[in-house]
Amino acid sequence: MSAEPSAPEVGELTGFRIGVTAHRRATDFISALERRGAQVVHAPALMISPVTEDARVVEDTRTLLAHRPEILVVTTAYGLRRWFEAADAAGLGEDLRDAVRAARVLARGAKARGQVLSLELEDPEVSSDERTSSVVDRLLADGVAGIRVAVQLHGLTDEIQLERLVAAGAQVDTVAPYRWLSADDGERLPALIRDVCERRLDVLTFTAAPAVDSLFSTAQETGHYDRLVEALRTDVTAAAVGPVCAGPLLEAGLAPLVPERFRLGALVRAVCTHTAEARTVVVPTRYGTLRLMSTGTALDGTYVPLSDAQVAVLRALATSPGAVVSRAQLLSAVPGLDTEHALEMVISRLRKALPAPLVATIIKRGYRLDA
Repeated sequence: MSAEPSAPEVGELTGFRIGVTAHRRATDFISALERRGAQVVHAPALMISPVTEDARVVEDTRTLLAHRPEILVVTTAYGLRRWFEAADAAGLGEDLRDAVRAARVLARGAKARGQVLSLELEDPEVSSDERTSSVVDRLLADGVAGIRVAVQLHGLTDEIQLERLVAAGAQVDTVAPYRWLSADDGERLPALIRDVCERRLDVLTFTAAPAVDSLFSTAQETGHYDRLVEALRTDVTAAAVGPVCAGPLLEAGLAPLVPERFRLGALVRAVCTHTAEARTVVVPTRYGTLRLMSTGTALDGTYVPLSDAQVAVLRALATSPGAVVSRAQLLSAVPGLDTEHALEMVISRLRKALPAPLVATIIKRGYRLDA
């Protein structure tokens, strides 16, 4: 006699759909979400690519060394590491280290600081909020007129901050060890945008500000921008790894979820907390506590995956436990369901899926959640 199949294990994110736009470290991020039970929809908006040829990085490094900068601004750990790798390959590594040791070094964030220290360089000053603008604020407060400032750029150049330095009299050199490129195959990003517009996701995550810009740009090109922003404002939570990443979302009038620590692990924990507190419907019933999520339900810890239509019906019934909900109300609650026969089929399958008789028929009136 074969054993009964075990119920699906319930993790912190079981029953939820999470959108991921990351490219770099996407595998680690997605694995962390899936280990907690999430259904992940991945559409990389942008990817990091080294410059096509190291010649430009080497040329910019030679210029910087010739000018001997008094100040160096480090914006990303990856960029600094990539820069030193290119300099070492060109035989300029020790000269670059000497130049950095002689300069005042400011890092945009903790990861950039960690990379500076890993290169056995002096401990740099660090921005309190991991923004390039805050680093520039500090420099302008100290005065930069006539001072040579070198800036290690990240994927997309922050022209405004460079212009602020130049306007204050600084002589600015830049080096760009990598750049951002589109990582979309032409299909996944538009599909992700449709999922958001149709409220099929619980949370849409971002790990880089340019990914937000890429998503918005694609939405505008496909005519979905207004619907996308409205969905992110009302029914789908936007989550950003840090304040820099959150910037374009705030500019669009959104209020993204941002963890206190600007790290992927902290972002995963913030998403777990948010879905548990804000996106789970909890209903006490005579059969135990019913927890309703976007892709299924759990009754006293036993998770049952459901179709979108079944979830919509159960959610409509759970809005007023014990109260009768008419067929017309249920039909309006389920997109694409337009006949009573179709509704009856959905409810029949829902009853078979649930581990207890939670859905009661009230003859000639409708249905109710038997709480």
